[in-house]
Amino acid sequence: MSPETVKRDAKRARRAPSPARAAEREQSRVTEQPGFVLHSYPYRETSLIIDVLTRDHGRVALVAKGAKRPHSALRGALQTFQPLSLAWLGKGELRTLTKAEWVGGLRPLEGDALLSGFYLNELLVKFCARDDAHDKLFQHYLTTLHHLAHGEPAGIILRAFERVLLRETGYAVAFDRCTQTRGKVAPERHYVFHPDRGVRPAGGDEPSDWPVVSGQTLLDMEQDDYSRAQTVQQSKLLMRFLLNHHLGGVPLNTRQILLDLQKL
Repeated sequence: MSPETVKRDAKRARRAPSPARAAEREQSRVTEQPGFVLHSYPYRETSLIIDVLTRDHGRVALVAKGAKRPHSALRGALQTFQPLSLAWLGKGELRTLTKAEWVGGLRPLEGDALLSGFYLNELLVKFCARDDAHDKLFQHYLTTLHHLAHGEPAGIILRAFERVLLRETGYAVAFDRCTQTRGKVAPERHYVFHPDRGVRPAGGDEPSDWPVVSGQTLLDMEQDDYSRAQTVQQSKLLMRFLLNHHLGGVPLNTRQILLDLQKL
């Protein structure tokens, strides 16, 4: 073997990753992961950082290199409210997107439904921690987009999503049980919802910003039944109150727009 060959082989060996490094790299590779783009913003001159909700990995931040270039394959795929198959590489807080393919199956959101979709995305960004998977929430998000795309009443659809969101992200929300009596809520009585303890009878001594709702409303909400006009109105006030509490009073941009349009 010539000295040149020995040098070339030694150089290749230095460049080749060790078995441990190769195994670590393989573990950090994710392929064919169902997901949705929640939000994106520019990164350097030609790239984007996208915030995605995925089925098995929760909310993940990815760098989409070159996605802002006119002829990038990623440019057309990274649309909000459309099911995607994603692949990425990396283990840090910010990973590198390697592939994004449109899966299809959902109508595009338009008009008021589009604004409601942005409201959903803002809730997910604020409530879902990174790398914390919520399979039931992911599936409910997909179902909610389907309902919105088919023109179903946005207010009712959003109430059901908000309830699932709070439950799946650790804020137990049981509407049909009174925490003081440990019994079932009575439809004819009036109640308030302590944000950290749950339902209790309205006594008149609770803070003035706590909405008082009927027991029937609470029972209806537990069953996702919004056929009563009173339930629609009272559930809107109650969910607004609970979300505001758990967000520490930080306002939701899309909610304010929806409120201005009298849609939420």
